[in-house]
Amino acid sequence: MSETDRHRTDEVRQPEPPLPEESGLTLEEYLAMQRAIGHSTRFRILRALVANDELSASDLKSTVDVEPGNFHYHLDELVDVGLVDRRKRRTADSQGFFTYYRPTAMGRGILEYGVEELMRREREFNDAYS
Repeated sequence: MSETDRHRTDEVRQPEPPLPEESGLTLEEYLAMQRAIGHSTRFRILRALVANDELSASDLKSTVDVEPGNFHYHLDELVDVGLVDRRKRRTADSQGFFTYYRPTAMGRGILEYGVEELMRREREFNDAYS
C-alpha cells in the first residue's frame, strides 16, 4: 500500500467544533487566555492570586519574584484577557483608593483544570512508575 493510499481524504475525520454555538467566549479569547498563562511570570502571578484570593499590587509584587519593570505589564496582560480582576477600594485608615487584584472564575478554572491538572497527572504518572 502506498503512502497516498493510506491517507485518502475520505478517511480523514474532521474534529468537532471546539466550542458550542452559544459559547460566551470566542476561540480567540480562549487562546489568548492560554497564551497569557503560558508565560512563567503570569503563571506565577495567577497562582499567587489564587492562593491568596486578593492582593494589592505591592503585596503581589513582593510575593512573586518578578522584575519590577515587567510586573505591571504581566499583570495587565492577565487583566486584559479576563483571568484577573482589578478593583479599587478604600481602606478604613487611608486617604485614597488602593488597587487590588483577584483571580476571576475563569482564571481559577484555567489554572486548576489546565496547567496544574497536567502537572498533577505527571506527578501521578511518575509516582506510579518510580
